[in-house]
Amino acid sequence: MSAPHQPIASRYQGEQGKHHYVRDLFNRGAPHYDRVGRVGFLGTGHFHRRRSLQLAGLRPGMEVIDVACGTGAVTRAIVELLGGRGRVVGIDPSEGMLNEARRHVTGAEFKTGEAEALPALDAAFDFLSMGYALRHVADLGVAFKEYFRVLRPGGRLLILEISRPTSSFGRWFSRLYFRDFLPLLSRVVTGSNDAREMMAYYWETIDACVPPQVILDALTGAGFQSVNRRVELGICSQYTAVKPAG
Repeated sequence: MSAPHQPIASRYQGEQGKHHYVRDLFNRGAPHYDRVGRVGFLGTGHFHRRRSLQLAGLRPGMEVIDVACGTGAVTRAIVELLGGRGRVVGIDPSEGMLNEARRHVTGAEFKTGEAEALPALDAAFDFLSMGYALRHVADLGVAFKEYFRVLRPGGRLLILEISRPTSSFGRWFSRLYFRDFLPLLSRVVTGSNDAREMMAYYWETIDACVPPQVILDALTGAGFQSVNRRVELGICSQYTAVKPAG
């Protein structure tokens, strides 16, 4: 089993405990998620998501699956870029997050499901995206094999993540911002302890996440080609890959 990080013992026990904890946490925090994201990332998230999708090869006419879509932040950017030409399906295990997505995003379908068992036929999509949720899957290898399965030959993949910086200053600043400041800001802005806990857990999983090379190797092991990682600001990772056309 290739988990994206070691268990967070202060939050849950074992893989089953993680599954229930994460789903419950995001169900409770869903009403606050978009607001925290806008404030915490200074309103730059939408621009970054659109640009990353374009660089990864998203084009009008494609059929797209957005895995772990949450409240639909990445899904919304996909719908805009497709411009009415194509199809978008958002998948998430949290009904709370999906309820928010259905309220705020038009032009997409939303279904309950998990990365390791996607509710989709083989070779059904041209493009697969996942935004800032890879740390929550149970097994990288199983998830990536599912991604490979649902993509058509020549299909493209984009995974957006926040990675632990490599420089000493970057690590210090990330801890200060994500561990200390962002949870407090989330509590102040929303008045919700659920929002604070959600952002505290956000940092804990970033800090514990496996190195990027492990993720790249797992994508290659699942059969993907042209596997690559692009980094912006030292922390914003864009993993891209292509399913062989043959």
